[in-house]
Amino acid sequence: MTVLRPSSRIRRAVLPLALCAGLMTSLTACASDPDEGTNGVGKLDAMAIEKKAQSAADAAKAVRLSGTLVSKGGTYKLNMRLKQDGASGSVTIKNSTFELLRVGDELFLKADAAFWEHEDPTSGEPSDAPSSGSGSGSGSSSESGGDSDSGSEAADKLDDKYVKVPQDDPSYKQLRGFTDMDLLLDGLIGLHGDVAKGDYDRIGGVRTINVRGGEDGEGGSLDVSLEGTPFPVRFARGGGAGVVVLSEWDRDFPLAEPAKGQTVDYGKQLPRG
Repeated sequence: MTVLRPSSRIRRAVLPLALCAGLMTSLTACASDPDEGTNGVGKLDAMAIEKKAQSAADAAKAVRLSGTLVSKGGTYKLNMRLKQDGASGSVTIKNSTFELLRVGDELFLKADAAFWEHEDPTSGEPSDAPSSGSGSGSGSSSESGGDSDSGSEAADKLDDKYVKVPQDDPSYKQLRGFTDMDLLLDGLIGLHGDVAKGDYDRIGGVRTINVRGGEDGEGGSLDVSLEGTPFPVRFARGGGAGVVVLSEWDRDFPLAEPAKGQTVDYGKQLPRG
């Protein structure tokens, strides 16, 4: 039987520990690489990441946009599915919610009677809310409200019905802005000031990299997907002016005008509460 010297026993004990420690260090280094298995966008500088995200958004065919925006006119919430030829979803202003549906140039608004009794459809419109060019002309539908209806009588007629928004009505331009994919994305996905690279994160299960305008994000903050196409995932406006989440990129959805029995054509102008 060979008797090992104390020094030999120590070397034999230390060697496996050293190998184990080296292996663990190597594994930890690999596991901590935030760009492993990603689309590689995180390795780019901040300006390049922003451009990649903007290009991806410009080329997209559809998106869901949801979140809260704050402006001088108040706070409003959006939950819209958008694509190039239309949109559907809801807008909340001053605790009043209405639905919007646009198919081509035809725009419809649906709300309950309480909304029509007390709200102008754009009375809570923020000063920097999206807007778009207006058209002209208005089609017909199954019912006609007429200009003589007012108050609760009109509200009851409009309760939970799709009201066709005349293209000559002043509200058309503002309301359509909430359904315009290009307009909304152009207005929301843009950083101001010197662009800096932020932190890696995971939003809604998607790995992301952050870029921001200004040292503290006062010019906005944009989180970009590190998985697949580098789509924008979340945008925070500077100064605490709201946060929107962007999802379901390029996921198509059906759009169709509401059935005649669910539509009211109120004439050349929407009723005012």
